[in-house]
Amino acid sequence: MLLKPTKQGKVRDIYDFGDRLVIVATDRISAYDSILPDDIPYKGKVLTALSFYWFKRTKHIVENHLISLDVNDFPDELKYQADYLNGRSMLVKKADVYPVECVVRGYLAGSGWKEYKENGTVCGIELLKGLRESDKLPKPIFTPATKAESGHDENISFEKAVEILGADVAEELRDLSIKLYEFAAAEAESKGIIIADTKFEFGRYQGKIIIVDEIFTPDSSRFWAVSDYEPEKSLDSFDKQFVRDYLDEIGWNHEPPPPYLSTEVIEGTSKKYMEAYERITGKEFVK
Repeated sequence: MLLKPTKQGKVRDIYDFGDRLVIVATDRISAYDSILPDDIPYKGKVLTALSFYWFKRTKHIVENHLISLDVNDFPDELKYQADYLNGRSMLVKKADVYPVECVVRGYLAGSGWKEYKENGTVCGIELLKGLRESDKLPKPIFTPATKAESGHDENISFEKAVEILGADVAEELRDLSIKLYEFAAAEAESKGIIIADTKFEFGRYQGKIIIVDEIFTPDSSRFWAVSDYEPEKSLDSFDKQFVRDYLDEIGWNHEPPPPYLSTEVIEGTSKKYMEAYERITGKEFVK
């Protein structure tokens, strides 16, 4: 009998086995708060493979929730779909997840740029005057957000994060987030990729803070090519921006039901995800 996921997000299916979870990164893609009718081939495998790469690279900074990528280690109830799960699934520790997204911005882009234009601030943090879109910030800033089950996450101040988490936890999550970002941003830049901003999720497991979900993927981060970097404009990124641009071009009003994508956009987005993996890891993506 087909085992149904305990929980389905926009992109992930989650199976709960008590103290462990199996997280499946599907090829679904969402835009403007809607799950699109077309899948992006290999997207889930790229997200899983990149998370695995960065989990290994960042263990000296903070432990993570990964137990195994090997389907043979998964609960028996899932082994009937081993072919599908292979490469896109993780067996992980089940942590108590903190209800705050930990966002780090190294460059002025997205909602941060929008707020800066209006107020000269990002999440209430006052920045230097005269910055341009896509400018590198003097130092990375921590800009938390509340996690939404549906719709957009909402940016909050650090003071609000302290109210939600308590001062000690909020400060530790901020410090860990910035350390992770600085480490990965330096490594990625040496390989021709700028990590403009990124977000993390943390949880508590057996009394320790660990990182959960995914890390430094095109879905959780804004990647730019070093060779294309030019301040004062919006830059192409290695993620679903290709999809958003197409949806805007065809005039979709962002209300359900979402339209189908063209073959060119599906294939182009898939290539963007795979290219991000290959540039960062230096390895060919195995389909």
